[in-house]
Amino acid sequence: MCATSNPSGKREWPRGRRGESNVENLLAEDLDHILTHTRDLWEELRGERLFITGGTGFFGCWLLESFAWANDKLNLNAEAMVLSRNPEAFEKKAAHLYHHRAIQFLRGDIKDFVFPEGPFSHLIHSAVYQQPADVKPSNLSLVNEMLTGTRRILDFCVRANIKKMLLVSTGAVYGKAPSPLEKIPEDFPGSYDPAVSASAYHHVRRMMESLSVLYAEENDFEAKIARCFSFIGPYLPLNGRFAVSDFILDALSGGRITVKGDGKAVRSYLYMADLTIWLWTILFRGITCKPYNVGSEFPITIRAMAEEVANESVPPLGVSILGKSFDGVAQDHYVPDTSRAQSEIGVRQLIPLAESIRKTMRWYRGPYSRKEL
Repeated sequence: MCATSNPSGKREWPRGRRGESNVENLLAEDLDHILTHTRDLWEELRGERLFITGGTGFFGCWLLESFAWANDKLNLNAEAMVLSRNPEAFEKKAAHLYHHRAIQFLRGDIKDFVFPEGPFSHLIHSAVYQQPADVKPSNLSLVNEMLTGTRRILDFCVRANIKKMLLVSTGAVYGKAPSPLEKIPEDFPGSYDPAVSASAYHHVRRMMESLSVLYAEENDFEAKIARCFSFIGPYLPLNGRFAVSDFILDALSGGRITVKGDGKAVRSYLYMADLTIWLWTILFRGITCKPYNVGSEFPITIRAMAEEVANESVPPLGVSILGKSFDGVAQDHYVPDTSRAQSEIGVRQLIPLAESIRKTMRWYRGPYSRKEL
């Protein structure tokens, strides 16, 4: 029998706190940090039900960790239901969350899941498109799944009488910033040509935001939008999607850290505990239908980031730059302007990058190997 919920929303058996491990010990400091800076927000969830998509991914793990922590510490008596295609796979990744008494799993696909019964007060839509490994990449499939899934979620918001929903969007909606623009504000119009198929992901993300706003305005619920940039922390997938995850893999193997490009691209990295504070704050306090950039404003080149990760090893590892550098080529900047979020909802970066890297490396050198994550 699988530990999932049925469409009625009732548990199939009582859920305990089996499967706990050293994860909570490793994250306790971070979870206390999150609770300290969100404590006055959680009362809104007391006795309520929260629905989450993407709850088993990088962001989702942190949302569930912090939800479970706050629920236990504050005796909220709240429940979270997580939509997942394969709940059992998540049990291997985070058994303590899978078996937490306040967390249920609903087996289903975002495009056609069966709506669970009963009201929900809040919803977080953080699911991302996952291209099957054995299927030829298709931008049309990507657009279809993301739009169909988002419409299904928004229809559920209406059916379940959701009061507030959070769309976890991305800074990729802006495209490539022009060279004089070192920090991208929310009113930057974007630079991707909609007639270029390679831009499909970025435009469908914009369409997801538009759909969320339209549904919210016409159905009287609040839609919050978080445009997320680059992050580092435990649960970061080491699957080659991000440069920093490649650097961590190199460091764990003890070899040289390899930068595939010229290392001049500029990024910024917010630690996941801070990100989690921002996401909960946007959900509870953000202005409806108004996007907020989420990320660090402190820029760092990819080369410098590789060197920072290399210096966390003893002795420090070497860094190899594979790409050639050309004079006169503008640096690629992907750094947010977060002044709106700071001024309107009072969030800011609290954990510096050096500490973020140390915490992340400690996690991956601990009892959880990269194979398990």
